[in-house]
Amino acid sequence: MSPSPLHLAVALEGTGWHPASWREQVARPRDLFTAGYWADLVTEAERGLLDFVTFEDGLGPQSSHYGELDGRTDQIRGRLDAVLTASRIAPLTRHIGLVPTVIATHTEPFHISKAIATLDYVSAGRAGLRVQISARPHEADHFGRRTFPPLNLEELRTPSGQERLTDLFDEAADYVEVVRRLWDSWEDDAEIRSAATGRFIDRDKLHHIDFESRHFSVRGPSITPRPPQGQPLVTALAHQTVPYRLVARQGDIGYVTPHDADQVRAIVAEIRAEQEAAGRADELLHVFGDLVVLLDDDQAAAEDRRARLDALAGEPYTSDARIFAGTSAQLADLLQEFGEAGLSGFRLRPAVAGHDLSAITRDLVPELQRRGAFRTAYEADTLRGLLGLPRPANRYAAVTA
Repeated sequence: MSPSPLHLAVALEGTGWHPASWREQVARPRDLFTAGYWADLVTEAERGLLDFVTFEDGLGPQSSHYGELDGRTDQIRGRLDAVLTASRIAPLTRHIGLVPTVIATHTEPFHISKAIATLDYVSAGRAGLRVQISARPHEADHFGRRTFPPLNLEELRTPSGQERLTDLFDEAADYVEVVRRLWDSWEDDAEIRSAATGRFIDRDKLHHIDFESRHFSVRGPSITPRPPQGQPLVTALAHQTVPYRLVARQGDIGYVTPHDADQVRAIVAEIRAEQEAAGRADELLHVFGDLVVLLDDDQAAAEDRRARLDALAGEPYTSDARIFAGTSAQLADLLQEFGEAGLSGFRLRPAVAGHDLSAITRDLVPELQRRGAFRTAYEADTLRGLLGLPRPANRYAAVTA
């Protein structure tokens, strides 16, 4: 059994993470751009008492190639804005966290800080963000403010590619720092709202953040009061040292992609070392494992379904994360094994949303509950509360005091 109950999230991507998922009978490709479709998915995730859902996003059409468009028309292309989708769904749910993806490379931290603060208000304290970078030239071309040379995975592993990657992640770390400072730029009691005295805010409790770095110069304060959680969750997907460092410096949750327990131990050890180097050794930082899942009543059925989906796609599906095809009991065994190796939770990627999401909520969750490894009811009203993260003090209020 895991040393403590596990946390569970699901990553929502179109009709599912397998590129042929949209061709399954349970898929609803005609509904993809409706609020009802996403509300149904999130409601199902909340039915399973999951901690949160993440919404994928990007600044260009989906592609099977890392750094360029693939020109394919037989797979889903196009998506709704993740932050706006989360805000639309928030009033329809009560407990589950909502974590949209934001692209730090081409968006402004001021805009994102107030968007996620607004989501935290709309959801009554259940907001977060997944910060992501973009090194793709065709996405930079949408904005016209900077240009990127072509980049593929092989070039990314070269010294020059690593230098470029490091700069983008350093920029993302500064981006998150600006967002966090803007969330704190209003003290919790800055709003007076006294009709009798005619004072709505206490101007002394709004603060200029005066952030200066090589990447940003932001004065502040925000135009949105401090969010209900104080600091909504900051999360990021990380595959190697450079993004591990971003998670260690600025994250509340890091998503990692180990394929076995030995990799879990090595990755967690590296992130903890980076966390200590960042001066955050005493802070709670969750490390979640990402897994693509195909769940069926027996392993053969899951493997057959995967083979059929691969045949529809015209090629075997590969992923940065481990692909699991089997039963809920087998997956529970794996999650507990990885939990004992150092992970505190998991972000599961349903291969076919219409099939595998309900298998997670209606089969996997009860299996984990029987083992005492997952909650049987929501025990907190905020996302930070669900994850055991305290509401942080306002940095500027502390300075003023």
